[in-house]
Amino acid sequence: MSVATNATPWIGIDFGTTNSSIGLLRDGAVELVSFGHGGAAGPSSRSMLYLQKGGKVASAKVSVWTGAEAIAQYLQTDQMDDAVQGRLVQSLKSYLSARDLTGTEIFGRQYRFEDLVSRMLKDLRRAASAQFGFDVTRAVVGRPVTFVGADTETDNDFAVERLRGALVEAGFTDVEFALEPVAAAAAYARDAVGEQLVLIGDFGGGTTDFALLRVVNGKQRVLASTGVGLAGDAFDARIVRRLVSPALGSESMARSLDKTLPALPAWVYARLERWHTLSFLRTHGVRELLRTSEMRALEPEKIKALRSLVENDLGYHLHRAVQRLKVDLSSASEAVFRFDGDAFKLQETVRRAEFESWIEPDLQRMEAAVEAVLREAGVNGSSVDRVFLTGGTSLVPAVRRIFSSRFGERNVVTGEAFTSVAYGLAMLAGQDLGGG
Repeated sequence: MSVATNATPWIGIDFGTTNSSIGLLRDGAVELVSFGHGGAAGPSSRSMLYLQKGGKVASAKVSVWTGAEAIAQYLQTDQMDDAVQGRLVQSLKSYLSARDLTGTEIFGRQYRFEDLVSRMLKDLRRAASAQFGFDVTRAVVGRPVTFVGADTETDNDFAVERLRGALVEAGFTDVEFALEPVAAAAAYARDAVGEQLVLIGDFGGGTTDFALLRVVNGKQRVLASTGVGLAGDAFDARIVRRLVSPALGSESMARSLDKTLPALPAWVYARLERWHTLSFLRTHGVRELLRTSEMRALEPEKIKALRSLVENDLGYHLHRAVQRLKVDLSSASEAVFRFDGDAFKLQETVRRAEFESWIEPDLQRMEAAVEAVLREAGVNGSSVDRVFLTGGTSLVPAVRRIFSSRFGERNVVTGEAFTSVAYGLAMLAGQDLGGG
């Protein structure tokens, strides 16, 4: 990154799949933006967008909220007149590399993908400007080593440029990108003394990134990096597939002339598993498919439950139930999954060992990525002095065991789960681009 000559400070933005955070290096210390709503405040904002139409006529006004306000408005919709329509969109970052998704139809109107992303970024910029006391236009933005769905570096480049376009549309005039695990390393390096070989593991909602760095008295040099397009959302998908989808008809059959066939095509349940595709099930075509399938199904009550979930836009409620189970299993050997909707209720006890068996393929991919980054750097695992883990998924016991068994429990340390990357980006922005 080149040194800035403009006096306007650079900030760091961690635009995440699930949560987003912003930091500024000022007077030698990092200040994180505090996002508040309804009396509560915290250093991260949910990466969500809620669109609400105030009536059924085509010309009705569409209002938009993001972050905590989006969730609050979404939860209030149940108490409003039936004419009010709402659409909750989340995990948009997971679509950045998808060339075939140029936009989507909401309430009969076409929205460009970049417009939806930039709307969230615009509110993040507004919040940062209000707290920092100047018009925020320059940012160092985090990016994963490998974006979700990216098979080549060309795909990654496409995702970066797409994100850059959304940032410019949101009002940013100068944008630099930094690898998220490198930013996490900067957060770790601030307190590091002497020389260390450090493995960074950054576990986001949609991606997991690793970087091996040589840290000398707070300065870092990247030796190798790699990433996989899975993390917390992939674990959520396993829970939905094994626990939720069967109760919604994924294994159900339907009558078709003189034979029986699956009640619904597999792609419906594949979209149900991923938060960034779940919201796009609420289309006229899918709703009609569910209605006709319910009439033919041998277990119509299950298809009816799925139709209720889609039509009533209960994806966020399902997301919370899945997240709650995952969090509970991080501290207990078993936990109860609970979902209580109008036409779909599910309560089932899940053992941690059972959950770990569901996510075993994902754990193996993470472990393979760790070995790949060591190979790329030409380093033996025994030479690693410290392992620094950050991100919510790093709190899953089975994930931590990958590192404690390979490098020793005493060598594994953790940072702030949701803000380490933003903290590091702010440090990179301030130190490398003339701030602080």
